[in-house]
Amino acid sequence: MASITITGSSKKSGVSPIIIIGALFFIFGFVTWLNSVLIPYLKIACQLNNIESFLVASAFYIAYLLMAKPSAWLLKIFGFKNGMAVGLLIMAVGALMFIPAALTRIYPIFLIGLFIQGSGLAVLQSASNPYITIIGPPESAAKRISIMGICNKFAGVLAPIALGAVVLKNIDAFTAKLATLNATEKVAELNELASRVILPYVLIVIVLVILAVLIYFSGLPEVDTDHEDEAVAAANFGKTSILQFPHLILGVVALFLYVGVEVIAGDSIISYGVAHNIPLSTAKFFASGTLICMVIGYIAGILFIPKLITQQKALVYSAVLGVVLSVIALFTPKYVSIACIALLGLANSLMWPALWPLALSGLGRFTKIGSSLLVMGIAGAAVFPPIYGLLIDKAKAQHGLEAASQSSYWILIPMYLFILYYATVGYKKGKHVVAV
Repeated sequence: MASITITGSSKKSGVSPIIIIGALFFIFGFVTWLNSVLIPYLKIACQLNNIESFLVASAFYIAYLLMAKPSAWLLKIFGFKNGMAVGLLIMAVGALMFIPAALTRIYPIFLIGLFIQGSGLAVLQSASNPYITIIGPPESAAKRISIMGICNKFAGVLAPIALGAVVLKNIDAFTAKLATLNATEKVAELNELASRVILPYVLIVIVLVILAVLIYFSGLPEVDTDHEDEAVAAANFGKTSILQFPHLILGVVALFLYVGVEVIAGDSIISYGVAHNIPLSTAKFFASGTLICMVIGYIAGILFIPKLITQQKALVYSAVLGVVLSVIALFTPKYVSIACIALLGLANSLMWPALWPLALSGLGRFTKIGSSLLVMGIAGAAVFPPIYGLLIDKAKAQHGLEAASQSSYWILIPMYLFILYYATVGYKKGKHVVAV
């Protein structure tokens, strides 16, 4: 277990570290889940096909892969606390990119802005997740992460509603009107649609900068992960590489797959509803349903972990539920199928809180690099949503958009099965463990 050294007094500021980190999780949850609205919005504004529109997720999440090691380097220089402030400022730069992107309606500029936002989030995730994991008792880490998850996903519930109310206002009438216009009129209308995103992202920039300043001057305590207690030091004696922890490597793979299934469920459900001929003005609320289910799961985690269930058992049950709901979604009528995709939020909710403590268990002085590898696993969200979009584009010519969108959810099943393997066997690889 890493020891904690205080470089600032949280008592001085009168604010608990949990509240400060909770505010961070709210902010990057809000920014992250805006993507569920940006995908259908930019598909119309920039006239994209399915796979192109899902590049929103790819550009955003690939930053976690490319920036994980630089994030570890930044945290080594600035520490956890100031590293969080740096991450917020990087996110602000990315949000600012949406202004020239909207004014020119050039899709690659939107993608660059999303990549920069994801880069800032990579720094934040590298600092905040191990911080909340090791700042208290290891057996209750999932409970603390569940509290953070509520902050994150509550923001995710609000984000699609807030942005959708602005950028997707009267969007069904807009789309119908678009089909009747000549080329010049169409460009003018699309430019107007693109400009709707400017004000929301200006507000996001302001909030991110203010929060960065508040974090920098806060009394948030620092965490030193370079010192190990005697038990961890003895277990890690002679180890010189992070690759000597197979339970961590398998945990990175499991997290890579988990983030993929979470983002597919959250970011595709609006488009899935539209594919079933549900108006976009109605379907834009579906992503919030997925995130409400995640919040319910997090509340269950707070109530029952570790009193009634271990973190490891929570991961087992979550993976099984994910498989069951995915199978039902493949073979049921549209409203039941859509409900199952929303309920995947419940299946996914306790995976992140359980995977982090299981994967970081016993790393000691390797915790920072282990955290960086786990953050790299978040790049699964850059890989799997476009694959889902590609499956749709390949199948829709033969089966139609509705059937193609539904059948393409088969991709979720092997991903949940690997997570189930990790929850039952993989987390024990290479070490003698007691389930935490």
